[in-house]
Amino acid sequence: MSTADRMIPDRLRSPMEQRLKSWETLLLLVAIGIFVANSFASPYFLNAWNLSDATFNFTEKAMIAFAMALLIISGEIDLSVASIIALASTAMGAAVQMGVGTPGLVLIGLGVGLLCGAFNGVLVTRMGLPSIVVTIGTMSLFRGISYIVLGDQAFRGYPESFSWFGQGYVWWVISFELVLFAIIAVIYAMLLHKTNFGRAVYAIGNNATGAMFSGIRVQRVKFILFLLTGLMSGVAAICLTARLGSTRPSIAMGWELEVVTMVVLGGVSILGGSGTILGVVIAAFVMGLVTFGLGLLNVPGIVMSIVIGALLIGVIALPRLWSMWRAR
Repeated sequence: MSTADRMIPDRLRSPMEQRLKSWETLLLLVAIGIFVANSFASPYFLNAWNLSDATFNFTEKAMIAFAMALLIISGEIDLSVASIIALASTAMGAAVQMGVGTPGLVLIGLGVGLLCGAFNGVLVTRMGLPSIVVTIGTMSLFRGISYIVLGDQAFRGYPESFSWFGQGYVWWVISFELVLFAIIAVIYAMLLHKTNFGRAVYAIGNNATGAMFSGIRVQRVKFILFLLTGLMSGVAAICLTARLGSTRPSIAMGWELEVVTMVVLGGVSILGGSGTILGVVIAAFVMGLVTFGLGLLNVPGIVMSIVIGALLIGVIALPRLWSMWRAR
């Protein structure tokens, strides 16, 4: 970067120049590179149905990541999302054994997600407890309840109509989950970038005290964000349970790490105050392509976990390393 470039503040650059130098543009180039590499690495990658199956690697996690992005931008975090999925799935499985139909199962999944989100929100916003501590606790609590109910057993027997949420296709290779992912992405993009609520989220993440004195109801906004995160975990629980066709207490184990990685990889600052939904969308495709490509190459699951962990550390460390390099 030249001296002239360093003297021009980002806000004075042209919109096109800002887009070309944005994190989202870099991430998009990475996604294209991974897509090309996968097409050479496996002859089965470019098959339309295989590409459709690849979307299942990220759509359910990305639904949670959209809500998690807003929560992290506000300066909070929820590490219990995977356990909320387990508890919601267990509740739906127990309801199936009682003869509850598909509409009731959907309501139960969403309701359990909302209740868990409300529980986290009350502990953080009303009692003033740190969100990372609260959600580590509820992560064990919610999944522990699932283990108590199920033990080493599994709930099965879900209705065929319920299975469509996780296995159905809207048109040709376009799955219902992919369509739902796209709709939710648009909703959260509008919410964050086009509404007063979204501006309040950014303000809280940058300076919660200043936001409070400017008239923003900080605790109320954060409570709503925990509700949204719980709700999206409930949606993910419905899709995942419908796709698997069964419920075990270990369902979605480790997903909290992948969801947070997706959010941070998308350019959302782990310290809060910045980030975009577009970045999270691209990050979802990047992670989906990586895991699907490794799966086609028969790479063990533990190696995939190492890759995801390395991605998380890398994207957190990269801005710091970049600033140190520029300072020199």
